[in-house]
Amino acid sequence: MIFEKELETMRRPDMEALQLERLRWSAQYCYDNVAMYRKKFDEAGFDPGRIRTLSDIRYMPFTTKTDIRDTYPYGMFAVPLKKIRRIHASSGTTGKPTVVGYTQEDLNMWSHVVARLCAAAGVTDEDIAQICFGYGLFTGALGLHNGLETLGATVIPASSGNTEKQIMLFKDLGVTTVIATPSYALYMGEVAKELGYKKEDFRLRIGLFGSEGCSNEFRSKIEDVWGLFATDNYGMSELIGPGVSGECHLRQGMHIAEDHFYPEIIRSETGETLPEGEAGELVITTLTKQGFPVLRYRTRDITRLNYEPCECGRTSVRMDKIMGRADDMLKIRGVNVFPGQIESVLMEIPEVGNSYQLVVTREEFADRLEVRVELVDASLLESYAELERLQEKVKHSLRVVLGIDAKVSLIEPKSIERGAGKAKRIIDLRK
Repeated sequence: MIFEKELETMRRPDMEALQLERLRWSAQYCYDNVAMYRKKFDEAGFDPGRIRTLSDIRYMPFTTKTDIRDTYPYGMFAVPLKKIRRIHASSGTTGKPTVVGYTQEDLNMWSHVVARLCAAAGVTDEDIAQICFGYGLFTGALGLHNGLETLGATVIPASSGNTEKQIMLFKDLGVTTVIATPSYALYMGEVAKELGYKKEDFRLRIGLFGSEGCSNEFRSKIEDVWGLFATDNYGMSELIGPGVSGECHLRQGMHIAEDHFYPEIIRSETGETLPEGEAGELVITTLTKQGFPVLRYRTRDITRLNYEPCECGRTSVRMDKIMGRADDMLKIRGVNVFPGQIESVLMEIPEVGNSYQLVVTREEFADRLEVRVELVDASLLESYAELERLQEKVKHSLRVVLGIDAKVSLIEPKSIERGAGKAKRIIDLRK
């Protein structure tokens, strides 16, 4: 099902004409209503009124998370607070959250782009959807909630945690669609198995997963545990929340709602725009947002764009699964290492579990990487020979993919802390 066919199947020239019109509006709107943008534009000598083509966007200054923190809490808002209908916030590493606001028009648009991604994944008005994200300032829960209701689905706002009750609701209420982080979805599957459930006891058919990275191998494990069809979607609070992009049933990339979000790919180190098809940092400009518009926002996420029309009928540009983050990338002895690469290796080895952590230390002026991963069977810890064999197998597989040696620690099942939110994968002890 295509939710908004006219927009989702628009010819490329027509889409670019619409984007140019909206880009010119958004740039002028930001200049007129946000002091930070006015200052940035003036310092760069950029006149928003002189935008003639989409490629002129390259002359526009970038927006970063630092800009948002420096204008905390409301400095990036483009309308008076009395016009803001809702405020969300994401957790901040400096103690101050990233605060974002939505007008009523923003909320309406948000519901529609989320309804699009849900429909693309296969959700219909016949589905019963259980949201296992935490409700509150986090954009994920209410973003998916309102989009699913706009699509016509029945929504169960279960929130996060209380895993046994989540599983009970899956079964008793006939839930067909689950919304969660990939790591929590797999954890719920582990708990369901421990409780004696079989996947045949449930009606689950579609999983809408986001908020953290998920390799194809990890996704396959979720599908195997629950017997459902798992899809990825993408967004962040600075842009809107979930709804920027999502996979269709063919899973050949996440369709971007590009009538509302204009994507670019840049080289992180230099800021230069990269040619179509090259991997680099994703930069997004909001084209229609009123309350909290952003221009050329550096997401720090690494991906690539595909402008070929999809076999599903949608013509919107597709972004690849996030390969890693520019700021999460680990440089170990001169080699760039992304956590997703390591996850892909681990998920291919049946003797190790689904939970792992990457510990980075510095010894004798050199960075060291330790991969801590749980075993599936604790009895392996009793056999030194078997443990050593498996350890070498994991180490060799990592060496082939990463090009460096990493220390491998095989630990007891369930010894890494679980949670309903994002899994903590990286522990950097170098600071």
